Order: sequence, then C-alpha cells, then structure tokens
Amino acid sequence: MSGATRTGPGSPPRFAVVDYGAGNLVSIEQALVSAGAAVVRATGADDLRDADALVVPGVGAAEPAMARLDRHGLTEPIAAWLAAGRPFLGICLGLQLFFGSSAEAPDARGLGILPGHVVRFETGLPVPHVGWAQVDPTDAGTRHPVIAGVFRGEPRFFYHVHSYHPAGLAGSDVLATGTYQAVFPTIVGRDNVLGAQFHPEKSQRTGIELLAAFARSRP
Repeated sequence: MSGATRTGPGSPPRFAVVDYGAGNLVSIEQALVSAGAAVVRATGADDLRDADALVVPGVGAAEPAMARLDRHGLTEPIAAWLAAGRPFLGICLGLQLFFGSSAEAPDARGLGILPGHVVRFETGLPVPHVGWAQVDPTDAGTRHPVIAGVFRGEPRFFYHVHSYHPAGLAGSDVLATGTYQAVFPTIVGRDNVLGAQFHPEKSQRTGIELLAAFARSRP
C-alpha cells in the first residue's frame, strides 16, 4: 500500500503503520480503517513523507525490534517526526520502545521519547499477563483530548498481552492504568505522543473508539 498520494481536504487521515517485522500488521491496519483512517504500510523513510500520523505497533522483544528499525533506516526519520511534533501512536512493544531502557535487554537503547523505563511484572500471577483488563483513566487522562472522550470518566476494558510494562514515568505522562496484582501504566502520552500497552486492534469496539479518537485529534 505504500506510495499512495496524499489525501485531500475532507479525506480520511493517512496513518503510516511501521512495518519492521515486529508483529502481524493486518489486524491493526483493519482496525485503523474501521476507525476512519486510510493506511499506508511504512517499510522505509520515504513511506512517512505524506502521512498525517505515525503508528509503531509490535509484539516481541525490544532489542531486536530496535535493531530492525535501524536496519530499515527508520530510527532517524522517527526521531525527526517526533521533533516536528507530529501525531505518533505506539502499541504494546511500540509503546515500550518510547523509553530509553528496558529490563528485558538492559544494554539495548530505546527511542527515549519519554522519561521512564520498562520493567517485568513482579507478581505471583502468571506472566505474561493475557486477557481483558479494566483500564482506569488518571486525572491527567481525564484532561487529555483523546482519553477523555473515550473513557468519559469511567473505566473501560482492553485486551492485554505482555510480560513488561512502563515504570518510573512523570505522573502527568500516565493517562490510564491497569491492575495485575499491582497497578501499572497502560496508556501514556505527552503532547503529540500516545502509547497503549494493550492491543486496541484486539479490543473490539472500545479499541476502535480509541483509535478513532486519536485519528480525530490530529492537527
């Protein structure tokens, strides 16, 4: 789908979904289309040129994911995208790459978008954490233009599959939390950046609502 021309006024926002070999992209692309976006699959820097928003999905481990971004020549274009203040969404592993480091691979660097780090669950419950979980907006989330409209002050349920989660964030960057024996951040964001630890594309109508709200929020 790469190489399509820019959409005109009134057309759906164009979302570039980064394809760096870190997960099945079909479901996230279908969910974005259901949320009202047009989708281009981005395998290199040229595919970002005409996009309105950038999505980094992913499952798997942080270290090989960062290596694949480097190999595809995407790390610097992503940094430039962020520096320009353009809309950016990270999903699951894509969210975990927001941070400078992860306990999964202590010697590997992340994108360093937000202060904080990634830790493994410390719990007597089974890990990975798999299944539907209640997600509660924080005070910061109730004021966030995307989160406020989706949650409307009430918890919602989203589908999670993960062994690691963000930690050590500034309070204002935590927009919603989940609980798996202990509370953990599951939606984070600042300015143009939004990240979900869960999979909105697997979260049925609620996930589509979140993606649609993100699409509507772009400049």
